[in-house]
Amino acid sequence: MPKQVFVLNGPNLNLLGTREPEIYGRDTLDDVRKRAEARAAQLGLAISFRQSNHEGELIDWIQEARSEASGIILNAGAFTHTSVGILDALQASQLPVIEVHLSNIFRRESFRHHSYVSLAAKGVICGLGVQGYEFALDAMAKLVA
Repeated sequence: MPKQVFVLNGPNLNLLGTREPEIYGRDTLDDVRKRAEARAAQLGLAISFRQSNHEGELIDWIQEARSEASGIILNAGAFTHTSVGILDALQASQLPVIEVHLSNIFRRESFRHHSYVSLAAKGVICGLGVQGYEFALDAMAKLVA
């Protein structure tokens, strides 16, 4: 049975393709999901791809991953920079975590340079657009092998 990886997406990522395409690109979240599912299948992984604009729902999914998944790939969006609750849930999960951002957060506003998620992450991929999810899956496959 393939190992399950949760691919979780935070606030406003449902607007991909239309929200600031000069920063985030023109691919929709559904396009990202399809690419991630295809890459996961090539790697022998199963993914549960989800998005929420609600911090508590993301925390619930991270807690669910403790018993249902082998790893977490997380683009927490703006919660990256604000949520100690998400950090606590990630640390409690005791799972490998890879943090993903479509844009290079270090070339943006200074408040985006700090990430609570990074404190729990094995690695961070940022600035490579939607391809970052595929790179995260490549890395996760090695971490959970």
